[in-house]
Amino acid sequence: MVLDPDEAGRARAAAETERRTQVRRAAFASVVGTSIEWYDFFLYGTAAALIFPRLFFPEASEYAGVIQSFATYAVGFAARPVGAAIFGHWGDRLGRKATLIITLLLMGISSTLIGVMPGTAAIGLAAPTILVALRLIQGLAVGGEWSGAVLLAVEWGDQKRRGLMGSWPQVGVPIGLVLGTGGMTLFSAVLSEEAFAAWGWRIPFLLSLVLVAIGLFIRLRILETPMFASVVETKGVARQPVLEVIRRHPKEILLSAGLRFSENMPYYLFTSFVLTLAVDRGFSQTFALSAVLVAAALELVNIPLAGRLSDSYGRKRIYMLGAIAMGLIAFPYYALLGTGIAAVAFIAIVISLVPHSFQYGPQASLIAESFPTGLRYGGAGVGYQLTAVFAGGPAPLTAAFLLHQFGTAYAISGYILFSAIVTLLCTYYLPDRSKADITDDATYRVGGRSS
Repeated sequence: MVLDPDEAGRARAAAETERRTQVRRAAFASVVGTSIEWYDFFLYGTAAALIFPRLFFPEASEYAGVIQSFATYAVGFAARPVGAAIFGHWGDRLGRKATLIITLLLMGISSTLIGVMPGTAAIGLAAPTILVALRLIQGLAVGGEWSGAVLLAVEWGDQKRRGLMGSWPQVGVPIGLVLGTGGMTLFSAVLSEEAFAAWGWRIPFLLSLVLVAIGLFIRLRILETPMFASVVETKGVARQPVLEVIRRHPKEILLSAGLRFSENMPYYLFTSFVLTLAVDRGFSQTFALSAVLVAAALELVNIPLAGRLSDSYGRKRIYMLGAIAMGLIAFPYYALLGTGIAAVAFIAIVISLVPHSFQYGPQASLIAESFPTGLRYGGAGVGYQLTAVFAGGPAPLTAAFLLHQFGTAYAISGYILFSAIVTLLCTYYLPDRSKADITDDATYRVGGRSS
């Protein structure tokens, strides 16, 4: 059957309208989903700094309690590459949409259970044991979430604006931080210290159920990405995608992990460990939480801005500028916190996340573009999440040790400077495919063979 020109034109217009609708839905779903995942993940970080030492490790000294609490915090990071491998396998076999629904449910359920957990005084050693198990599930879920949310946006969007599209799920991180930290700030401010420690901190965890219901509704309305649908149609789905991407693209995986050092590690110092440090410097919990909240709100603008700039000037150029800026602020940041002046410390905390934004904005596309469509979920996810084990997860724990060992926060500054050097080297050696056609597997061929 041959359509007349008018009918053909209407069909093309309808198809384009549907495509644009799906692009908007994909971008919105990726933002909402990652916001919920990171809301839950960051709640734990805040509680680990303020509540868990006394609740789950009451017999430990103040220093030992903080160390033990941040150790359980690190468990979630150790689980993230495992989650990336597990869900990367299914994301590259079953598709992005189905996998993302599972990760969202896992995160919501585990966070809600943390919100109703009794402490060590009530059930003994079972309390920290269960806490670690639930934190492990959180890590698995967020490990599988990131690459799926990024691919949902990047593979649906305009390929000339992949930097901007890839930045939208990244915006979910500051949104999650704003919601999580905002919730803790609100209840910390309106409740007495005793009430907040007894039950007020639990309310933000329980609200996770409501957010998960909203996220599920949105994600169920989107379609599979056209890039992955094409792989399925041409029977290009790999049997063991994670093993295959490790065999074919080890360089890209390792460089993707390395380039995240100065983005990932300092971020958890600036948003989680700073809560402990600020209180130690004489500031209130509410003051520290409020400053982190403003810093996260500023990222809502800076992350998409950096993503858009990477479309014009290249991912690597914008990313490396952010890494250099991170290295430059390492020593001034702790010097300003050490003044004990509230206004100065507040400004230092707010500005600390600006270099992070200019790495995090283009980061999603920079990493995702390094892998072919059929192996992209697993490759991007494993590369991204490996950093959590060596950088983000141990960051608060290492910072607490350095501060205790050397007696000065400048030891932490040196730690941040080292991370910036690692990032610059790895980013330099990763190919920049900002302008490449990532729908074509020939993009990833080297020397006439599949790379």
